[in-house]
Amino acid sequence: QVQLVESGGGLVQAGGSLRLSCAASGRTFSSYLMGWFRQAPGKEREFVAAIMRSGGSKSYADSLKGRFTISRDNAKNTVYLQMNSLKPEDTAVYYCAADAKPLHPSVVADRTSYDYWGQGTQVTVSS
Repeated sequence: QVQLVESGGGLVQAGGSLRLSCAASGRTFSSYLMGWFRQAPGKEREFVAAIMRSGGSKSYADSLKGRFTISRDNAKNTVYLQMNSLKPEDTAVYYCAADAKPLHPSVVADRTSYDYWGQGTQVTVSS
């Protein structure tokens, strides 16, 4: 079993930056695909970014590419999401997700591809 704990959320003004962290339990962190999703009030959970088990391959939602950066430190069992140039529409609960299965690149943005989820961390961007 994998447990995920997000941190780093908070209140930030539009144009500001936040760095989210997701700490994972277990010795096999490096074998997991890691992703970030977000869910705004009244909206469905949507894909933000994913990072492959090793090698630095990354995937981003098209609308977020260039502003958000995902990274991981397998030695620390941690994945990060650097969020820059934040906009009010980025306000949401941000969730960390993990999956141990090999996934096709075409499905890393599908929330049903992930077996493990954190509790989420709130990000609020004010105008």
